[in-house]
Amino acid sequence: METRRALLDASIAEFAENGLAGARVDAIARRAGVNKQLVYHYYGSKDELFTASLEEVYRHIRTQERELELHALEPVAAMERLVGFSFDYLAEHPEFITLLNDENRMRSAHLKDSRELVDMHSPLVEVIATILERGVQQGVFNERFGPVNLYISIASLSYFFFSNNSTLSAIFNRDMSTPAEVARRRQHVIDLVLHALCSNYQPTG
Repeated sequence: METRRALLDASIAEFAENGLAGARVDAIARRAGVNKQLVYHYYGSKDELFTASLEEVYRHIRTQERELELHALEPVAAMERLVGFSFDYLAEHPEFITLLNDENRMRSAHLKDSRELVDMHSPLVEVIATILERGVQQGVFNERFGPVNLYISIASLSYFFFSNNSTLSAIFNRDMSTPAEVARRRQHVIDLVLHALCSNYQPTG
């Protein structure tokens, strides 16, 4: 188990730095401190290891989301926490963005057949649906948004900022990676989502 974990951590780091095409099995083995043959023993091929790495980064964010305990919060506070977490996670885990960018470039060749990935996302959609339903019942949310579209919007509002941070900095001639710019964007994303969901939104924090 320790060897598999070491290989997975090493592969995520290697793929994040060099992409699938540029990553080398030798480099992954060196990072993990194991013999190269163990890579093939546990994962079969570099492509299979890339699939496992993608599933792992998704598994990690889904695990962190479950620990938010959104069911224990009122709808507005729950949505604020979810949106803020989604933003913060991308800020703290650039490897998530780089691996997903690489996989999207390959038209999801590795994940399109991953049943595990579908199963991981279903609970999150159900949680969002429950928050929306409670908010509508309490009269604080409108009924215009479904859980899948809302999830895509939450993810994309944060994802674009981090995936395109360098080009945004160049276009607007200011460093978009500074703590002040990141904090400003974080609050903007939370406000945008919550104002779309409720007409009289006031931050709970």
